Amino acid sequence: MPDHEDKLVGEFPFVPKQERAQQKRNALIQSGNALFNSKGYEQTTAKEIAAHAGVATGTFYRYFSDKRQLLMSLIEDKLENYLPPEPSWVSSDPEFLLASLLEAHYNRLNELGLHRVLPELLSKDSELAEVLGTARKKIHARIHYGLTQASEKGLTWTDLDLDTVSWAIMVLVENGQEKERQSGKKVDFREIAKVICRMVFPPAVLEHLRNSENDTTE
Repeated sequence: MPDHEDKLVGEFPFVPKQERAQQKRNALIQSGNALFNSKGYEQTTAKEIAAHAGVATGTFYRYFSDKRQLLMSLIEDKLENYLPPEPSWVSSDPEFLLASLLEAHYNRLNELGLHRVLPELLSKDSELAEVLGTARKKIHARIHYGLTQASEKGLTWTDLDLDTVSWAIMVLVENGQEKERQSGKKVDFREIAKVICRMVFPPAVLEHLRNSENDTTE
């Protein structure tokens, strides 16, 4: 988790040590996760979370200051998992590898949940936006570094601004699920990978990398 963890979560009113109390707190966390995903953050109340967990509203406030603190406790150690994966551009057949990374990333998002809630919060929660922005800059820097390595090996288009390409890659990856929701069509990871790789590599380079993969497996 980023260095801003304390800023995001704050101090809990009470941290249970007994097993029964821990079970109640965990039930609240699980209920919050379910309701945030199904109803959205703004439409979910602490009272509803408590009712869903089968406890009194007062029990909610025994463990959490408000619903924001509960949400932050859900994402505090998972934030980087919501960010785009870091491709390896100098490997053989980068298109196939990137498609595999994207599929694993999207599956992880679905398992974690809350990826639909984050966009709702970012315009309203400046602290969360700052932390997520810092994390995104780190991912951008890693992608940019990988592209620079590929460029130094003569693999990329020579007239590319790698900084701009790095941000474009992040936008394509991050908006894949939004495209799925709007179009109703399942995300095609290979197609996204194809667009990104054709943006980065000249056709002759991609063909050479694919042939290199075939040569090593024969």
